[in-house]
Amino acid sequence: MRPTGKLHLGHLVGALENWATLQDQYECFYFVADWHALTSEYADTTALVENSYDNVADWIAAGLDPERSTLFIQSLVPEHAELFLLLSMVVPIPWLERVPTYKEQREQLSEKDLSTLGFLAYPLLQTADVAMYDATFVPVGEDQVPHLELSREVVRRFNNFYQQAVPLLTEPQPLLTTFARLPGLDNRKMSKSYRNAIDLSDDAEAVRKKVMSMYTDPKRIRADIPGTVEGNPVFLYHDAFNSNVEEVEDLKARYRQGKVGDVEVKKKLVVALNGVLEPMRQRRAEVLAKPGRVREILFEGSARARLVARETMERVREAVRVRYR
Repeated sequence: MRPTGKLHLGHLVGALENWATLQDQYECFYFVADWHALTSEYADTTALVENSYDNVADWIAAGLDPERSTLFIQSLVPEHAELFLLLSMVVPIPWLERVPTYKEQREQLSEKDLSTLGFLAYPLLQTADVAMYDATFVPVGEDQVPHLELSREVVRRFNNFYQQAVPLLTEPQPLLTTFARLPGLDNRKMSKSYRNAIDLSDDAEAVRKKVMSMYTDPKRIRADIPGTVEGNPVFLYHDAFNSNVEEVEDLKARYRQGKVGDVEVKKKLVVALNGVLEPMRQRRAEVLAKPGRVREILFEGSARARLVARETMERVREAVRVRYR
């Protein structure tokens, strides 16, 4: 994850819950992509380190276990940059320009100057991140599949030039995550710039205030008017976080009939959300109660990651024949 701000409920359902589950099946590497953050946030890096520690506290709160997974900082493993550089020697520029998100992001972030080499080569650095650990699978959403397909092509091309009897680098496979993308509280895309998200670190009162301000059916001006459930953010959040299915179905039925008001629906959502977030708040508080503990976890994890990265780069340098004795 890029440490560009606080983590919110979208990160929880879109990645963290899945990351925590994957620990039971795989050897997992999860890292703070601080170099990736620079591709769009290079003009102001003042909060980069603080965000990194804060984000990882949320990871641990969401169930990531430093004893079972390797949690690390991208820039503390400089071999990523070396492999990125070597990959860049064989990758045609048009391969990078055709990635769908390249043009989309430049249009969406038009207020920033993204005509940089770092932004163009973002997917290539991602390839180095993955190939460094001979990753068999990468958990991605559908929007990231084109990036991973590029990574596979890059690895294949690199191997064609330099592999010996066995493949030099592993072609990663997607491990698709399935979740309904959460809208923001105002029914726009969830974004820190819109301030329309519930942060994982929000206290119970902050959650209550945000939920009570949520966008609902704009055509429903009174509680006795039948309302629309489909596409209604409040019900999308109920589906994602309220484990009481019977209650959710009852609310939906009464909402469609005009027999329940938005206030009751939102109050029940507040209870459900705080029920999910309270155990996370406790785990977050526990790790933050130990001064320097998050930093210690990340430095230990980065050291473990670097042992693997050094082995990979020894192999790569040997194959590329840039290993001097």
